Amino acid sequence: MVVDLTRCQGYGQCVFLAPEVFRMREEVLLYDLDPPAGRRDHVLRAAAACPVQAIHLDWRESRNLPETKPGGSTYEGRIVIVGGSLAGARAAGTLRREGFTGPLTVISEEEGEPYDRPPLSKQVLTGQVAPENTRLPRLREVEVEWLAGTPATGLDVAAKKVLLADGREIPFDRVLLATGTRARPWPDEAEAKLKGVHTLRSAQDAAGLREALAAGPKRVLILGAGFTGSEIASVCRELDLPVTVVERGSAPLVSALGGVIGDVAAELQRAHGVDLRCDTTVTSLEGDADGRLRKAHLSDGSTVEADVAVVALGSVRNVEWLEGSGLAAGVWGVTCDAGCRAVDINGLVLDDVFVAGDIARFPHPLYQYQFMTLEHWGNAVAQAEIAAHNMISDQAHRWPHVSVPVFWSSQFGVNIKSVGVPTFADEIAVTQGSTAGHRFVAAYGYQGRITAAVTFDQGMWLEHYQRLIEQAAPFPSENATPVRVPEKLSATAEATVVVTGHDPAERRVSLLLPGGRTS
Repeated sequence: MVVDLTRCQGYGQCVFLAPEVFRMREEVLLYDLDPPAGRRDHVLRAAAACPVQAIHLDWRESRNLPETKPGGSTYEGRIVIVGGSLAGARAAGTLRREGFTGPLTVISEEEGEPYDRPPLSKQVLTGQVAPENTRLPRLREVEVEWLAGTPATGLDVAAKKVLLADGREIPFDRVLLATGTRARPWPDEAEAKLKGVHTLRSAQDAAGLREALAAGPKRVLILGAGFTGSEIASVCRELDLPVTVVERGSAPLVSALGGVIGDVAAELQRAHGVDLRCDTTVTSLEGDADGRLRKAHLSDGSTVEADVAVVALGSVRNVEWLEGSGLAAGVWGVTCDAGCRAVDINGLVLDDVFVAGDIARFPHPLYQYQFMTLEHWGNAVAQAEIAAHNMISDQAHRWPHVSVPVFWSSQFGVNIKSVGVPTFADEIAVTQGSTAGHRFVAAYGYQGRITAAVTFDQGMWLEHYQRLIEQAAPFPSENATPVRVPEKLSATAEATVVVTGHDPAERRVSLLLPGGRTS
């Protein structure tokens, strides 16, 4: 079982019907991802009663799911999905549900079945859920060839083959790229290998960090106060562990929600005993003779003694394997159109290569067709379903990916949710509640219209603001202040191409890589 907490609005019907499985902490829903068999009937009733249908069950327990779509897709080519996490798994299920009966292969770098990542920085670290119990439910039985534990190393678009690390070549007629991201490591390799230095991305990472926290460290140091770093800090305080958070920006969450909400997040952390150091960076990590972390040196000249450190400096998109493929792929992701079709470096849309999830860089009509990548649970699900549908549909029946982004986080007993793209805005206004009480709704505006909203323990209002965003409703400019979003780097920075050929009909571009290499 997994709950889509971006959809959950805290009605609490599940808590009433299955209190042994679900519980509420203020507006934060906590639940057992692998409930005991004896609670089966209670969970089924809770799922049926959920007003927003946010509870997803294993396919064996879902009695109301439709069978393969009658008169579904007639596409018969071979489809390959590269990436076996949330987006890849959801795409595979959607393909079968839409009526695709042809050969389907999923290539996954990780061993085992796909699992849910949000619980890794929450229930797993507190010991409430074991890492192996975070597996994603299969909403229906998917007949698919799973190639687990073997990463893809290349894509030959012309020959229509995916190249694997073990030398195999997997042919395709259409391919979906959904390789996601990995945690950004500490740049000094020797320091990153010190005992006690962790990152958090995989279930294995979560298991290792959980063991380190359970051992009762004297102090935990967290490098970065984004959502992951802030959630880990919250867990540390819940476990009564001293924690220091070092953040390059002016406040936690500032790069995602802006400075106004960042200041509220800073107050929240300090009120719960977090030693928060903003406008500061860690310059180096120091270990002892046994290779164990002992202290960190900061940019302000101070030091922090800690025996556990978590590097939470964002993520790196897994696109290196696409070098030489001819796709418009780089550190910003893989460029695609609004229908998830990949774009090559000539700017041409490819009809047989699709992209979904954390690596997809796509234009969003609600935001002036600005290209964006969204590392959100809800976006991975929605975009995977759009991509899967379009892979087996003709041009007249394809869908655009225009879902309004929704994100959630649980930290320090507060349920934080956002809808839209806060960093696109230039103004913000608190429309309900009070920031001082950490219970409010803030609307974001751009050029006179609402473009995003953030709620602290006011999740029931999210759907209302989503409709306002979709309708380009006027922004309530009274009491508005600047959002204070850090300056963003241009997504075209360092992209250099050269043009080859003489005949205008044969001219092509190639990407000029560092060192003079071309791709």
